[in-house]
Amino acid sequence: MKLKKVLGLFVASIALLFANSAAQAECKELILGSAISLTGKYATNGVHAKNGYEFAIQKIKEAGGVKIGDECYNFSVIYYDDESKGDRGATLAERLINQDKVQYMLGPYSSGLTKAIAPVTEKYQIPMVEAEGASRSLFNQGYKYLFAVLSTSEQYLASAIALAAEKAEETGMATSDVKVAVAVENDPFSLDIRAGVLEDASKYGMQIVVDEQLPRDLSDMSAILTKVKLLKPDVLVVSGHSKGAATAVRQIEEQNVKVPMIAITHCEAADVVGNFGEAANDILCSTQWAETLTYSDEIFGTAANYEQEFKAAYPEYAEKTVPYQTAQASAAVYVFKDAFERAGTLDKEAVRDALTETDLATFYGQIKFSEAGNNIAKPMVLRQIQDGQYNVVAPSGFASHPLNWPRS
Repeated sequence: MKLKKVLGLFVASIALLFANSAAQAECKELILGSAISLTGKYATNGVHAKNGYEFAIQKIKEAGGVKIGDECYNFSVIYYDDESKGDRGATLAERLINQDKVQYMLGPYSSGLTKAIAPVTEKYQIPMVEAEGASRSLFNQGYKYLFAVLSTSEQYLASAIALAAEKAEETGMATSDVKVAVAVENDPFSLDIRAGVLEDASKYGMQIVVDEQLPRDLSDMSAILTKVKLLKPDVLVVSGHSKGAATAVRQIEEQNVKVPMIAITHCEAADVVGNFGEAANDILCSTQWAETLTYSDEIFGTAANYEQEFKAAYPEYAEKTVPYQTAQASAAVYVFKDAFERAGTLDKEAVRDALTETDLATFYGQIKFSEAGNNIAKPMVLRQIQDGQYNVVAPSGFASHPLNWPRS
């Protein structure tokens, strides 16, 4: 009897597996397009984003696909490598729309590339959900077909300034005596970060003692760090995507730069812990998302579950933190699924209208678009590298660990 029961369960499981496979096979193909950086200076994050897209596509497929009326669809993406060049990205967007007949786009990597492609998608009235372009300059152009799941860039490191003010007050130091050094790449994203930091520093009356642009190839910031050592700021802010982050952490260690608080973008994407070990400890890293946050949805589960399943699907991430660029790319695909299902049609104008009404709880955070197309429902958080682990330290409502300060 026990054997019969076991065999019965086995047969039922096999039948269910085949039924699910058959149902997936019956789904039609729903094609999205993306010009993404697979080579060039943004290649690291471009690959992270592509992996996030593909993981979400598979998860949605396993959950039954995209239901539009009585039809079922599975996403697929036509990718082209923009080589981290804006002009090539714009050309490829034209190719996707005019030659491949793509009617819906996923964004490229970086604000600069998004800025190059957005006029093309707007011209052809192609809805684009993007996950990697945070520059606020993208959202003052009057675009009607651009939607971004991530928080805008001026918010990335502003909370580091608030933290510095808090620590100054705790030690009896006037915030007007706090000295700030800023070194950023000359691209829309990083320039917005600079603007946000300068604006917040001004509110506290802080002194900007270094305000420099990183070299174009992001490979050497030693001259800037020499100035930092001379002027002894209390806070150092660096933004140069993953290559700039790696250069900063490496050369801060090489030049023995001592600053009480260092805040950098793209720590996880650059794998500064894996590449530089203890040199990365106590650095503050801005992040759009963390696996410890209490977000969840019906496709990906909790933020922690997303990280676990993504690492299982992509073992190359097993020994490092999943970059937020990957998580937000998955969220962008999920937003498209939600919009298609609410629109109930493949008509791109109806899908665009559905996108404007998005109010979606996801493993990545709440997603709700302003009239300008940016996400107004999700905050940024700061993580500090503590003994090789990324721990959320700000804002206080999201903090899982206390801040280590000052950095030795």
